[in-house]
Amino acid sequence: MADGEAMMKAQFRSMTEGTAEDWRAIGEAGRPFQDAYGDRLLASLRELGADAGGFAVDRLTHSLQTATRAMRDGRDEEYVVCALMHDVGDLMGPSNHAEIGAVIMKPYISEANHWMMDKHGIFQGYYFFHLIGLDRDMRDEFRGHPHFEYCAQFCHLYDQSSFDPGYDTAPLEVFEPMLRRVIARPKNSIYGRAAVSNPAA
Repeated sequence: MADGEAMMKAQFRSMTEGTAEDWRAIGEAGRPFQDAYGDRLLASLRELGADAGGFAVDRLTHSLQTATRAMRDGRDEEYVVCALMHDVGDLMGPSNHAEIGAVIMKPYISEANHWMMDKHGIFQGYYFFHLIGLDRDMRDEFRGHPHFEYCAQFCHLYDQSSFDPGYDTAPLEVFEPMLRRVIARPKNSIYGRAAVSNPAA
């Protein structure tokens, strides 16, 4: 058995002692965990179905409905996946859910889609902030930004309108292959640079 095959774990106890062989072992051992990333994202989406938070539909249905509307409107696959994932941050950061979802998806999506995910919480506020004592025009601090209208359109067309229990919402299974394709290869990750010989490819 070759040394690389025999080494199941890195041998160092602090990173200052690490060798290239250690990091090859880590890369090999970590591949199944990386390959299961899509499964973990799908499990997180399913977990959203356990709570409605007072809305007329649960959080998963809202996410699916947002993605369904975007898909039926002819949006590209990456956009549809962003619509699906836009509220996944509710699980870990209910006070900053938009930013968390955006960070999760950042390595896999365009700058415009990342900005849309990151800022959609503020833009969505246009439809209800004034009803809870906040400034509905909070989004105006970003007016003039290249992606302002892009984000405003997402909220108006798909997000704010997706709380309808009677809407023919597509199931998660429709979007699973799309999600897996979008996350199959990071577009922007420091960990991808070493494995990509031609970043422009």
